[in-house]
Amino acid sequence: MLRPRIPTMPTPTGIVAPLVHPTPVPASGSLEQHQHSTAACACQHTTLAPAVVPAPAAPSGPAVRLSPTGLLVAVGGGAAVVLVVGAVLVSMLLAVAVTAMSVAVCAVVLRSMVNGTARHR
Repeated sequence: MLRPRIPTMPTPTGIVAPLVHPTPVPASGSLEQHQHSTAACACQHTTLAPAVVPAPAAPSGPAVRLSPTGLLVAVGGGAAVVLVVGAVLVSMLLAVAVTAMSVAVCAVVLRSMVNGTARHR
């Protein structure tokens, strides 16, 4: 009736291994057991094909090969990125600190103004 389709998982080598469904084994009384000689047999049975197992992938070298100059450029670029990101983060922290300090000063000034008007009444 309805058979679910299970997708095959590709191996890391890119070879797709087929999904093997087990074949039903007929009852032992339905097949006749007989010996085969070296000559061709007249019976009509089929042999099972051996399962295909993909070979493991050979380890490969690094995907990107850099010359000494390219390596220096990559290290220099990485250092520049780290410095720029660090400067941006420090400036953001400084902006938060300055804002907090100004809010604190405003709070102290407002409190002193409110306390000063309450005493004069």
